Amino acid sequence: QFLMQMDKPDCDSIEGLSPTIAIQQKSTNRNPRSTVGTVTELYDYFRLLFAAIGKPHCPKCGKPVESSSPQQIVESLYTYPDKTKVTLLAPVVRGRKGEYTKVFDELRKEGLSRVRVDGDMWSLEDEIPELDRNKKHNIEVAVDRVRISVDNKESTVARLTEAVELCFKLADGHLLLSVQEENSDKPIEKLYSENLRCPECDISLPEIKPRLFSFNAPYGSCPECSGIGYKLVADPDLIIPDKNLSINQGCITSESWFDTSVSHQWMEGLAKAYKFSLDVPFKDLPENIQNIILYGNGDKNITINYSGRTMKNVIMTKPFEGVLNTLTRRHAETHSDGTRLWYERFMREMPCNSCHGKRLNEIALSVRIKGENIWELSQHSVTELVDFFNSLSHELNERDAFVVKKVMEQITSRLKFLKDVGLDYLNMSRAAYTLSGGEAQRIRLATQIGSALVGVTYVLDEPSIGLHPRDNQKLIASLKNLRDIGNTVIVVEHDKEIMTEADQLIDIGPE
Repeated sequence: QFLMQMDKPDCDSIEGLSPTIAIQQKSTNRNPRSTVGTVTELYDYFRLLFAAIGKPHCPKCGKPVESSSPQQIVESLYTYPDKTKVTLLAPVVRGRKGEYTKVFDELRKEGLSRVRVDGDMWSLEDEIPELDRNKKHNIEVAVDRVRISVDNKESTVARLTEAVELCFKLADGHLLLSVQEENSDKPIEKLYSENLRCPECDISLPEIKPRLFSFNAPYGSCPECSGIGYKLVADPDLIIPDKNLSINQGCITSESWFDTSVSHQWMEGLAKAYKFSLDVPFKDLPENIQNIILYGNGDKNITINYSGRTMKNVIMTKPFEGVLNTLTRRHAETHSDGTRLWYERFMREMPCNSCHGKRLNEIALSVRIKGENIWELSQHSVTELVDFFNSLSHELNERDAFVVKKVMEQITSRLKFLKDVGLDYLNMSRAAYTLSGGEAQRIRLATQIGSALVGVTYVLDEPSIGLHPRDNQKLIASLKNLRDIGNTVIVVEHDKEIMTEADQLIDIGPE
């Protein structure tokens, strides 16, 4: 039905046409989840970076949280001098109330002989004094006491490893090391964890993976706003724009509150139940009546005599939901994009109460690089990010630098492309739908330069719109770069500077 509408072209064949990418002036992306970071793919590389070298912290107390393997712990012990005494303790109870007689019995059955209760060492063969059940206690069982031996390293390492693994098993992945050096009076104590767990707040963190930093997936997004960063809330000022009018005069906008017979009957039922007039201006109604109209009357039933096109004199008895609550419910329940947009005319964006616009959950925000979480990093401009990653590359240790080498290369090159097209002032968390047409087009241009395709025809529609004249040369250099790597660039443009730099000028118009 479509092919027969057009006449066949006056040619036998067309050859040599390269694939074409059109970079349009207007951005049609209205997705609230889309940001500068996601459009340029820089945010995806941020996620990889944080998963690889981010340092997790406790979301509650803010202290660093580390996980350690038995091998790492044993290696750290060999940094101490030869003949150093080490006591390996399993902290089975930390800061909890109770008597714990059953815990002591279980430890005896395991064949363990010594236990430290609130700092005092006891033999499990002796009778341990009864603990006050209303006070908090610390109970650590001594699994082994070992002297670091350089001469007999192999057997010492095997014994230490076995003791560490037993401590992890007894104390739910925790180990307390007491290290007594020969010339020291007081032992050094350090707590290790097999898991990412804060021992003070008793909070466990999941494995740090890239998906944890995605606000588009339930694993990392804020549970309250689902990763959008704000909530749409019905606004009384948009629903009742003129409070000098009465309800009978139509103070409630008919679009927000369906102007139907049942709506009027609900208002008449409320007026009868709460003894107020529908002819009084809304601003002169008592505050509690205004709140009932907007937010409902709770559980109290209202009786109305409903008559409509399909039903006559039907008695309805139920609580009044409230105009704002009705609008919010209908907005949530509708499956029609058009209807949803209709309701959103009477709603305002309010920052999420939980994440305050950061989009991620508290665990994702507790992972830091150089003291900054991924949201704080996304708040920086392109220029600031260039400086941040230049300094980071010099501060990384050899292992971390090797792990993130490719990721860092991609981040720095993409930041350079954004800077080259005059977008050095943008930050990664900026919503894509707030960009001007020229900004959106230059972001797409920078992304295409980053992808380094060759043999492609690019068509751009006035990329200089919204660009300061001083940045024109940056844009021209980017377009020439696209050409030089093996592409054809066609630009629809009226800017004199860009026109004079073109290899070919095709003038279309009168004469």
